[in-house]
Amino acid sequence: MSTRALTEAATAPAAPLSLCSREPHVPADRLVAEMVPPPRFDSVRFDTYLPDPNQPSQKDAVKVLSSFAEGLGGAHASGAGKRRWFARKPAAPTGPRGVYLDGGYGVGKTHLLASLWHATPAEPSLKAFGTFVELTNLVGALGFQQTVKTLGGHRLLCIDEFELDDPGDTVLVSSLLGKLVESGVALAATSNTLPGKLGEGRFAAVDFLREIQGLSAHFRPLRIDGEDYRHRGLPEAPAPYSDQVVTETAYATAGASLDDFPHLLEHLAKVHPSRYGALTDDLTAVCLTDVQPVPDQSTALRLVVLADRLYDREIPVLASGLPFDRLFSDEMLNGGYRKKYFRAISRLTALARDAKGLVAQ
Repeated sequence: MSTRALTEAATAPAAPLSLCSREPHVPADRLVAEMVPPPRFDSVRFDTYLPDPNQPSQKDAVKVLSSFAEGLGGAHASGAGKRRWFARKPAAPTGPRGVYLDGGYGVGKTHLLASLWHATPAEPSLKAFGTFVELTNLVGALGFQQTVKTLGGHRLLCIDEFELDDPGDTVLVSSLLGKLVESGVALAATSNTLPGKLGEGRFAAVDFLREIQGLSAHFRPLRIDGEDYRHRGLPEAPAPYSDQVVTETAYATAGASLDDFPHLLEHLAKVHPSRYGALTDDLTAVCLTDVQPVPDQSTALRLVVLADRLYDREIPVLASGLPFDRLFSDEMLNGGYRKKYFRAISRLTALARDAKGLVAQ
């Protein structure tokens, strides 16, 4: 190779990464270690939550959750690790040792849930935070009894987006929570809406307390009113870019990925959703060409999980094709999973705004 060719090769931008080329393996111990608030919520605290002055329930929620966190500062309710072999087993905790944050998407429930985790006076190894999907994946990886043993000594378990639309997994997790409550673990949760429920999926406390059945007495519902903060006073989502702009930006951005959207959807079907977080490891941006409507519900639900992982990790998304508010059909947006789809649209739109700064002026 000539000197000139070598020089050009050395100075040429590196090819972007590709999500479609990744098939990560996630060991069970990583699933446990990663049960902490995601990177987007590393620094959130109660005093960084900005209540809407027109929604007093938001300010009230901060006060209630702050007091709840302070109340978890004592010894573990079960006395785990301190009982002698001859000691009588303590009575199960009485009264609410859990809170349920009840509100529509975008009112800051995850911010508040993560703030509760941070404010609870216990070592990180004694607190767990994860989505419902991550919790069911943990049970699948460890087995039910081992999961009970692993989490049973914790001070607090936070579950974001409890999946009320999956009856089988709801029963599984409710059984798990029952065992953890017996061990003295405090609980905090948010949830989605049951399929077929009308009312735009804004509040779900009645559904949540009914579906967890015998555990309802352990939860205090805490309603949080408000509009989606991601749309509060913000400009409209940026229009999609051309394929050329997206491709050039991917090549110019170190650590960016570049994938054709339909091919990415096909690839997601080959990767278990528990691995979607690992799929995005070390990415600085996700660039997508030819965004099209999602063809079916199974594909749509996988995309929702990917959108959540990208949002958690604050990875901007630059795209060509259709805007993100046209990803899902009217039938999907009016169906039982509509709250998930609206959340995905809201989060992808926020990430699209974040990506504007990547485009060369």
